[in-house]
Amino acid sequence: MRLLKPSFLIHLKALTTAQLRPTPPPSFIYLRLLTSFATPEDAAADRLSRKRRLRIEPPLLNSLRQSQPRPSQKPNPNAPKLPEHVSVLTGNRLNLHNRILKLIRDNDLDEASLLTCHSIYSNCRPTIFTCNSVMAAFLRQSRYSDLLSLHRFITQADVTPNIITHNLLINAYMDCRRTDTALEHYKQLIKDAPFSPSPTTYRILIKGLVDNNEVERALEMKDEMLSKGFAPDAIVYGHLMSGQAKNSNADGVFELYEELKEKLGGLVSDGVVCGSVMKGYFLKGMEKEAMECYNEALSEDSKIKMTAAAYNSVLDALNKNGKFDEALKLFERMMEEHNPPRRLAVNLGSFNVMIDGYCAEGRFKDAVAIFKNMGAKKCNPDKLSYNNLIEHLCNNGLLAEGEELYRGMSEKGVSPDESTYVLLMDACFKETRPDDAAGYYKTMVESKLRPSLRVYNKLIDGLVKAGKVDEAKSFFEMMVGKLKMNDESYKFMMKALFDVRKQDEVLKIVGAMLRDGASDFTAELQEFVREELRKEGREEDLVKLMEEIEWEKAEALARETEAAERAKASARAAISSLIPSRLFGTKETEEASPVATGDAVEATFAEIGSVNASLGAAVQEENSAGAEAKGDGTTEQT
Repeated sequence: MRLLKPSFLIHLKALTTAQLRPTPPPSFIYLRLLTSFATPEDAAADRLSRKRRLRIEPPLLNSLRQSQPRPSQKPNPNAPKLPEHVSVLTGNRLNLHNRILKLIRDNDLDEASLLTCHSIYSNCRPTIFTCNSVMAAFLRQSRYSDLLSLHRFITQADVTPNIITHNLLINAYMDCRRTDTALEHYKQLIKDAPFSPSPTTYRILIKGLVDNNEVERALEMKDEMLSKGFAPDAIVYGHLMSGQAKNSNADGVFELYEELKEKLGGLVSDGVVCGSVMKGYFLKGMEKEAMECYNEALSEDSKIKMTAAAYNSVLDALNKNGKFDEALKLFERMMEEHNPPRRLAVNLGSFNVMIDGYCAEGRFKDAVAIFKNMGAKKCNPDKLSYNNLIEHLCNNGLLAEGEELYRGMSEKGVSPDESTYVLLMDACFKETRPDDAAGYYKTMVESKLRPSLRVYNKLIDGLVKAGKVDEAKSFFEMMVGKLKMNDESYKFMMKALFDVRKQDEVLKIVGAMLRDGASDFTAELQEFVREELRKEGREEDLVKLMEEIEWEKAEALARETEAAERAKASARAAISSLIPSRLFGTKETEEASPVATGDAVEATFAEIGSVNASLGAAVQEENSAGAEAKGDGTTEQT
């Protein structure tokens, strides 16, 4: 069809305008529809790249959803706090942590604890890791009271504990033979803590129960550990098998061993149970099988991993079953293998086990020599090591050697504890040295240790048997305010005084008890004193003493009451001197004219206001004018 000229020109203009207009880039979908792929592999690669691009650059709708602000949730104030992460140990807090660690290495635990407590409320607050370091140092030195005091302080200061804190506390309770308290703390941990117990928690609990002869409860704890999904632990089974061997239950040892083998797939690669298995064989009289187990564990191609703890269990089994020569050979091999930090074949427990073996063989000089050789393998003796050797020496009549070790403790930076002094005190009494025993007890008290009532009773019993009643009486007076004594302790001291015919001293003790609190002087104790005085015909002295103390108490109460009345009267007089007498009228006047009383009150308040105004004017005149005569007049007016 032929176009007209005007129409053709319009059509040409439209085409020219369309070519000059910028065209938008083709969309991704349009290109995709126009794209063809030579092979299916190319198409699959393209789809994979598109999926990858969508993951990196999500669609607009998802971006809008993510950009919408979420409603803020208020934190629950009753929710337990989470402990701090180790990443907070930086900057000044890390410097404080290192400073406290240096004090611990220098064995200045008191200063480390004091610095920790002082820093709690400072700008540089210590982390829970710093507090745990100090508590662990207290635990290593058996300073349980200091550990509990520090834990109480950080709890009150709102320092959130972690699982290590709980483990240290449970370990301290177990060492103090407070198993019920430790288990109660474990239940509280399960109930309230925002984290679960660790395998170390169960190791501490089970070892503590076994050491306190509660194997049945330890077995129940093992079942609870497994029910919570924890893997069977060879160390836990080793503690349980050791407890069964201590109770001479060989069948229980092998039942636990078979159970562990079954749960681990037929092979126990940890040698920590080897010593207990050997003890089980020795209990059944199967010495050949025990030595076969020993040779299998220590052969060159053995698949059993022997750590220092595993070696120690085997050493203990050999020493306690007449195989000291084999134990000595094994110990020499351990010393050769020991190459820290790559190979740790010896620890402090290894030396303690060998010292026990030497002492069982009567070779005490060798025991002392190996004790002094600990430092060659970078093992420093602690209180337990010293007390172990001192006990062996004192029980075998070698008190002088034990005292020499005691004097050398300070050179090694080890402080004696209550057990150290009790061992030396008992040995002195056996050697008829009561004065030295009393000296050790006095040193223990002066070193800020807290001897128990049992230790005090040992001292008093030894002094009385040695005829040192006056010395026993002086220690009684020193400790009566520090210990909560029972009736037996009072009776023993009074009986010793009655035996040497010192009834007046007994009456002084009774008088002090009645003055401090009549509850201490129980009916049983009163009957005991009355019976002893009756033998001497002085029963009336007790009655007179009790009546005299009652009269003193009544007189003191009357004096206190009189003093309180005088204080009230003086306070009433002071108030009445401040308030004008128009407020105080007779009862008849108040009843007759209440309106007049109200007017008097209003007038009094008006007078008080005028006095205050005059005081203010006087002060203002003094500050502004400073004229003396005028000031004197104002003062007189006031």
